[in-house]
Amino acid sequence: MPIISTIGRKHWKVRALFAGMYLFLVIGAATMVYPFMLMLAGSTKSAVDLKYFEAIPRFLHDDTWLYRKHIEGVFNESLIDQNMAYDRDDTAFENVNPPEGCKPGLLGEWRVFISEAQLPSYAYQCGYLHAPVSRTIPGGLRAFKQDLMVKFGKDIAQVNRAMGTEFETWNVVGLNVQPLTRQNKPMATLFSKTFNDFKARMPAAWRYYASMDGYYKKMYLKPLYGLKIEEYNREHGTRYDSYNDIRLARRCTENGTAKEREDWAQFVRLTLAPQWIRVEGAALAEYHAYLQAKHDTIATLNKRYGTDYSAFQEVPLIGEPPLVGMALSDWEAFIVGWKDPDTKRLYQAPVDSLRIFSVEWLFRDFLMQKYGSLEELNRRWGAAYGTAAAIGLPQRDFHYRWFLENRRALRIEFVTRNYRTVCEYILFHGRGIVNTVIYCGLAVLTALLVNPLAAYALSRYKMSSTYKILLFLMATMAFPPMVTQIPNFLMLRQFNLLNTFAALILPGMANGYAIFLLKGFFDSLPRELYESAALDGASEWTIFWQLTMALSKPILAVIALGAFTGAYANFMFAFVVCQDEKMWTLMVWLYQLQQMRGQSVMYASLIIAALPTFVIFLFCQNIIMRGIVVPSEK
Repeated sequence: MPIISTIGRKHWKVRALFAGMYLFLVIGAATMVYPFMLMLAGSTKSAVDLKYFEAIPRFLHDDTWLYRKHIEGVFNESLIDQNMAYDRDDTAFENVNPPEGCKPGLLGEWRVFISEAQLPSYAYQCGYLHAPVSRTIPGGLRAFKQDLMVKFGKDIAQVNRAMGTEFETWNVVGLNVQPLTRQNKPMATLFSKTFNDFKARMPAAWRYYASMDGYYKKMYLKPLYGLKIEEYNREHGTRYDSYNDIRLARRCTENGTAKEREDWAQFVRLTLAPQWIRVEGAALAEYHAYLQAKHDTIATLNKRYGTDYSAFQEVPLIGEPPLVGMALSDWEAFIVGWKDPDTKRLYQAPVDSLRIFSVEWLFRDFLMQKYGSLEELNRRWGAAYGTAAAIGLPQRDFHYRWFLENRRALRIEFVTRNYRTVCEYILFHGRGIVNTVIYCGLAVLTALLVNPLAAYALSRYKMSSTYKILLFLMATMAFPPMVTQIPNFLMLRQFNLLNTFAALILPGMANGYAIFLLKGFFDSLPRELYESAALDGASEWTIFWQLTMALSKPILAVIALGAFTGAYANFMFAFVVCQDEKMWTLMVWLYQLQQMRGQSVMYASLIIAALPTFVIFLFCQNIIMRGIVVPSEK
């Protein structure tokens, strides 16, 4: 029977009371839903938007922010790589804006060039492979791992044997993408070859090509002369309006002032990676003299190079430098300059013989060969380039055009990639899922056997010490679980039960609060049912199992949910008594994941970890509600 009658509900005071109650319920729900939405939004973020606390991520409704996340992914969260490739001076990815006024003709020629030029693998890097700031696993890295699994199998040990690597698990398989410099040279390992083959199959719009113009200005000129062009002009006697007007010449002689030629020579000899340098035939005689002075005899050179030359004059100038070996070391020393320790003579490639080998100049040569002259190119494109050196790489426009065509796929990738990172970690690491299922199943099973038996005894048989026993059981709730962890650990170690499921189950088999709840529910059951069952000859076990347990499904569901939640969320005790990785539960693995990954991945792991409890409550809510309502009605 309702407390307020149907007629009474029509009064304005009652309606105002109901409205106030619903208002408070809505406000209470908002205080719970809003933080949850913040966590959901946080699980989709990366470094560019991590500091913005919003219930709905900006990139879902703002294409500019989606573009910023995309560019951050393309350049593997490295702003200096973006500035060098685009020849820009952006201070943060959150300040990056889409380009304006892109030239369709230049964009089309760039597509043809990168598809036909057959550039070496070190000429470009691939995006979505490395996330050092947000510490997630981008789509490119996931695809690379999948590629390795297809080739070598899902056992990481097979990958290590095949490629000579030392990855402990799939989670540590990563790629530290760095620009090609004098310190960071291309590798000649099987792993790097496998990666280069994979990189060549990735989407062309995920690549960013090395820009020598950007590298020259960002890594050499600006650290040397400062960010303001006035200081550079004063040192060089030039009149540039900005650093954007400066281009890295192909040869030293193409520079204007003596100071510019000096900078060019120093940059090429000491900073630029040897793969970007070519030495022309004018240096051949000096090269032979250098090899003879360093190796003394041709037999020594052959032994070190693994060749069979009969004289130093047969050794050709190196075209593309090798990746490893004595030949590479000699080549670098010849470009920089090598002083004979005996004669003190300096052997060095003449500066006039040095030439830049870069993607920019290859692209410019491609255009000049196709159009014949700069005037024709300007006429066809409606451009106004003064020199061929003014033509830059249209990578920014190329990336933006691909972005416009794939915005929906990018949103899906950014929304799901942190969840994929968590799922991949869970699936490919140890027995976390299996151990958790076994542990939770045993915890629920023992809780539904031990606790009902103890509560049944207290309810069925009226002992004089019943209330003392209940007081003792309730007293166990006064001590936090952390207090009992050390005694439990010492006891389990004494019985040699560490790193077993028994260590997880035994300390929590009996629960004082669960026994108290069950006794109260059992007391509410009609005594006449027990008397009738006894008169019909039912045994005590039959009465307990078929009568008491059958009528107590609601409260048993509550006890089962509590046992499942306690076991599923058990982290500290599970980690203390099971330090062997083979016995780690899901919570322990997720804790380790949170130490290795970023904040967004942590949010995603918390949401995924909450799903099993939510699903169980969703399916059992009717039974649980009956367990709450029925005893109160009794």
